[in-house]
Amino acid sequence: MKLDILVFAIHPDDAELSCAGTILSHLAKGKKVGIVDLTKGELGTRGSAELRLIEANFSAQLMGLTVREQLDLADGFFENDRESQLSLIQIIRKYQPEIVLTNAMEDRHPDHGRACELQIDACFLAGLVKIETYHKGKIQEAWRPKHVYNYIQDRYIAPDFVMDITPFWEKKMEVIKVFASQFYDPKSNEPMTYIANDTFLNFIEGRALEMGHKIGVKYGEGFTKQRPLSVNNLFDFK
Repeated sequence: MKLDILVFAIHPDDAELSCAGTILSHLAKGKKVGIVDLTKGELGTRGSAELRLIEANFSAQLMGLTVREQLDLADGFFENDRESQLSLIQIIRKYQPEIVLTNAMEDRHPDHGRACELQIDACFLAGLVKIETYHKGKIQEAWRPKHVYNYIQDRYIAPDFVMDITPFWEKKMEVIKVFASQFYDPKSNEPMTYIANDTFLNFIEGRALEMGHKIGVKYGEGFTKQRPLSVNNLFDFK
């Protein structure tokens, strides 16, 4: 199955928190969008890997994703090494996306920036014909995405461009709240965490308002890019 957009996330909920509005926007345009979570998020303080998988699958259904997969890289201990790169190369070649969205270039959680480097490297290596990978016993065709963009996570990074997600804001919040194990619950007896405090979702909205303000809309999601964007008409800019 060929995808228009493949979203890599090192943890379940990374994609929802950072770019669910963009995902929903493109699904509404008829694009095929998939998420691949690289780990099970098994080191998360709250919940469990099993519960987070249930939440991720529910989120996928709620958004109407074309596909969602979960790999088995080690949460917290994965490396940008040959084995990890080959796992991602297989995924890229399997779905042949035109666009890949990755974790943030750097962030509060060290997994995010390290994952971004892995994801970017795999996107390049997937286009090298002398790297052999297989799917269901058949050799895969080399494939390099046309564009790789990095979503912005906890730490502020000046965006290279901002997507207007205003029409999809309420749905984005609905999708985020599917990951109930991770967020504030006054009835929970689990330990408090950075994202489980009662203001974290307010922060998510504040960031979206900030990004939206930059482009003159209510809500936005910011991205950075790996190379200059190509245009042939200055009037294409908004």
